[in-house]
Amino acid sequence: MSVTIRTLQKRKQDGEKFSVLTAYDACFSKLISEAGIDAILVGDSLGNVIQGQSSTVPVTLEQMAYHTECVARGNSGSLIIADVPFMGAATVERALESSTALMQAGANMVKLEGSAWLAESIELLNRNGIPVCAHMGLTPQAVNALGGYRVQGKDDDSATEMLEAARILEQAGAAMLLLECVPRELSTRITQAVNIPVIGIGAAPECDGQVLVMHDMLGISPGKPARFVKNFMTDASDIPSAFKAYHEAVLNVSFPAEEHCF
Repeated sequence: MSVTIRTLQKRKQDGEKFSVLTAYDACFSKLISEAGIDAILVGDSLGNVIQGQSSTVPVTLEQMAYHTECVARGNSGSLIIADVPFMGAATVERALESSTALMQAGANMVKLEGSAWLAESIELLNRNGIPVCAHMGLTPQAVNALGGYRVQGKDDDSATEMLEAARILEQAGAAMLLLECVPRELSTRITQAVNIPVIGIGAAPECDGQVLVMHDMLGISPGKPARFVKNFMTDASDIPSAFKAYHEAVLNVSFPAEEHCF
């Protein structure tokens, strides 16, 4: 049975967790979905792990649509979320155009990076049958404006602003939120404050779901891993086993642990 937005909404209502991993091609999409992972994120992180870029900024809409098509062909039941790339949601019109292309490529939902200012675009997309996951906290597309990859929401003012933005985006029609590099306490507050599922990465085990970049959790990304990463290949006999171990760890809340949070 295919995972839908309603599936994940019910998981939240029932207090059950769900797992998300990135994929960029049909082969890994097949392995991930067969391992029971609930959702696949076709992330613009492909700029880093596939293209060798220093950030996600160079990734184009055409590239995102191509990789979404590849993932959709290999998928067997996971919900597919696709990233709207850099500047793809700069205006309401561009958000609609970008999201349409990704949905037609096989996505079930699009992900937009930003904050409360996304509300107008989310309302329009929702009205046109395009579900949205709003990505808050550390938004990699804005790395140049943020001055690097930094934890967000650490002081009282920014935490209050992020909590209010989450409420605004839910009211605008966002079907899901993703919090990246947000302190555990704030991530927990946001998860409890909204009725829609919240995915964490470098956030809190209290979030409804967790996501990692596939290359990170397999231990094959170059350089020093981020604090929130765990290498699931260490104790696995093969890649499918690592995917299953990750899925089980998210569901039984053994991942993320305290050392993976901020």
